[in-house]
Amino acid sequence: MKRLSLALIVALLRTLSVLPYKFVARLGTVIGTALYALPSRRKRIVLVNLRLCFPEKTSHGHQQLAKAHFGHVVRSYLERGIQWFGSAQVIQDIVQIDSKIDLDDASAPPTIFMGFHFVGIEVGCMLYSSHLPVASLYTRMSNTGLCDLARRQRGRFGAEMIERATSAKKIIGLLRSGTPVMLAADMDHGVENSVFVPFFGVPACTLTSISRLARLGRARVVPFVTEVLPDYQGYKLTIFEPLADFPSRSDEIDAQRMNTFLEEQIVRIPEQYYWVHRRFKHRPPGVASVY
Repeated sequence: MKRLSLALIVALLRTLSVLPYKFVARLGTVIGTALYALPSRRKRIVLVNLRLCFPEKTSHGHQQLAKAHFGHVVRSYLERGIQWFGSAQVIQDIVQIDSKIDLDDASAPPTIFMGFHFVGIEVGCMLYSSHLPVASLYTRMSNTGLCDLARRQRGRFGAEMIERATSAKKIIGLLRSGTPVMLAADMDHGVENSVFVPFFGVPACTLTSISRLARLGRARVVPFVTEVLPDYQGYKLTIFEPLADFPSRSDEIDAQRMNTFLEEQIVRIPEQYYWVHRRFKHRPPGVASVY
């Protein structure tokens, strides 16, 4: 049954990959908006997150933002067909890039590209890997077949895919050899190697891996965000200036700086952040669960 399900997913994604981009994008928006009308666990998680992070909004405002978010999320799932099976040229045609650093600088220091879970994160990473060498961290899925498919297709332009649980020595070795590493640390992966710092004023279990790897690898930390452009015009990958004085001597300070930067980006495009994840899954001792 699992093999059949995986075969159907691959067939669907391959079909979507040959359809016009704007058609697939619009179809995803329509389906996502329709699915929002149905009760679901993910809908409840989205609304809890929005209420916590935007307490100044009305209930109607939360509902409207959540509905727009569902459209973006389902759209991003359908666009996996283009991202995983479309040509490099197709991806280059739909993604603009705006870099504040020289990506071709052969003398650049070791670099960690710090990403965030906006709906466009995957296509931005794939665009970069179609131009330049890079390694990218991923989290293993419970579905082995789907995980292997995702890892293979995400790395099909040459990106070295590294499981998050891999020894830090390998990542540090890549950094020191001159290979940039892309990773995102804005999800709740448990209290180990994490600190509780505010995220929109709410204590959030935040990974300290970026600080630790940057310190050990003597690497600069360069944030990047891939956003969905309006009117189905594709995406824009923005690569920012390296964070100044980062890492510091404090994991808490570094984690807070990361969250503050992320908040600034979310405020611009709140419907595009992955609110479907349980960002506040773990809570400080003695604090009740919100989900």
